[in-house]
Amino acid sequence: MLREFLFPLVKYFTPFNVFQYLTFRSAYAALTTLLICFLFGPVIIEALKKLHVGQSIRADGPQTHLAKAGTPTMGGAFIILSVVISMLIWMDLGSWRVWLTLGAFVALGLIGFMDDYLKVTRHNSDGLSGWAKLAGQFAVALVVMVILYIYGEEGSTYLYLPFFKNPVADMGILWIPFGILLIMGESNAVNFTDGLDGLLAGIMILVFITLTLLTYLTGRVDYSEYLGIPYIAGAGELTVFCLALVGACVGFLWFNAHPAEVFIGDVGSLPLGGVIAIVSLIIKKEILVLIVGGVFVMEIASVIIQVVSYKLRKKRVFKMAPIHHHFELSGWAETKVVIRFWILGGLFAIIALSTLKIQ
Repeated sequence: MLREFLFPLVKYFTPFNVFQYLTFRSAYAALTTLLICFLFGPVIIEALKKLHVGQSIRADGPQTHLAKAGTPTMGGAFIILSVVISMLIWMDLGSWRVWLTLGAFVALGLIGFMDDYLKVTRHNSDGLSGWAKLAGQFAVALVVMVILYIYGEEGSTYLYLPFFKNPVADMGILWIPFGILLIMGESNAVNFTDGLDGLLAGIMILVFITLTLLTYLTGRVDYSEYLGIPYIAGAGELTVFCLALVGACVGFLWFNAHPAEVFIGDVGSLPLGGVIAIVSLIIKKEILVLIVGGVFVMEIASVIIQVVSYKLRKKRVFKMAPIHHHFELSGWAETKVVIRFWILGGLFAIIALSTLKIQ
């Protein structure tokens, strides 16, 4: 918004020229979300306490988590609020890709809000039914994929693999169900990762820093040509969105660090996971994002393995799934699990970025 209003005035005041620069707007989008979280986080947390919006703890979970019962949840709401405000200030209002991503972000947040609301009103960990949640995610993902398929540029349905410069296939209409599966899978994988103080927020910071670099490089003709990656006109504007999310996650981590003052809830985890997939689909990094979010893949894979093993063999592979709880029950302190998973997240990010030149 500031770009549209202030940049045309550059002929009267030359410093307004900075509003044309993507890096400037991205940096201040991050600073805006960070400040909003810092300033309004305590107010929102206090309001959640007064509304008795407390977390219900699974009876079969680690016993150390019982002390967390009653901690305010739905903290993801101020991540969404800060990002929406920041984007309306700093984004290019003519970017349909950003509007689409932002709209899906809010829509998935509403699904998560309904799930969290039912949990706190019922005073247990049962929110929306599994099928209802999946149906909502499917509807959002379907709308996103149809729009991307119709309005995407030539080559939007190509599939690229890490370490390979050229596309390996043109998926055509099959790109739509592929994208739906990726959006729903990433959304739920991130949801499974949310379980320890600071775990999800810390990994999200690493993931969105990586996506910030990828969107910036993809949106530049010179850099994308040098690296041999597909150039997507207008994709660079997603850099503002990704860096705004970095600032929001840092601001949220301030209150979510152990011992957590607030939990993110499904209102935060579902949309965060969904937009990771949507951004990757836009910049043609659908497979690479599985490396970027390697921790999320580990988490959802552990749940699938556990469920399948128990149904087929009546035996559990892990002491508890998702896998971060397995390590807790194996004797690791919660903070040790969190920090080691952050380290893994950083390693996955480095591996993903290294593939840009090794191809």
